[in-house]
Amino acid sequence: MAAGMLMPMVRFAIDPVLKAGAGGDFIPTKQKVDDLTTEPVRVDFQYTQKDAWYESEVTNTAWVYLDEAGEIVALSPVCKHLGCVVDWNTDEANPNKFFCPCHYGLYTKDGMNVAGTPPLGPLDLYDYKVKDGYLHIGQIKPWEA
Repeated sequence: MAAGMLMPMVRFAIDPVLKAGAGGDFIPTKQKVDDLTTEPVRVDFQYTQKDAWYESEVTNTAWVYLDEAGEIVALSPVCKHLGCVVDWNTDEANPNKFFCPCHYGLYTKDGMNVAGTPPLGPLDLYDYKVKDGYLHIGQIKPWEA
């Protein structure tokens, strides 16, 4: 009898984990990898988000560029201070930095927060892969210390 009562609760808890394609999906973008340079570019990508019975189309953004070693870097634009959106190279007083206009937060090109400005941590990194010459964006991955 106890098992009969617990099974629905267990299934409810683990069902999202067992769904095909859950977590780990990469979203295709229109960004050709061959067109990337050392200058960060804004890359928008869309996906369908399902909340219970409601589905919506969501657009997210990544700032993407090639580092000195030629590796792709995909940064989240969400400021670590209060969640505003950063932009690249828009503050004349601080060229070649990511700038958050809400509270004057600054990040270096590699996403590290500049000391003395409001953000307390670096911008998040997106996981990515290249498929057929196009960039595919994955989940946010934490910085490794």
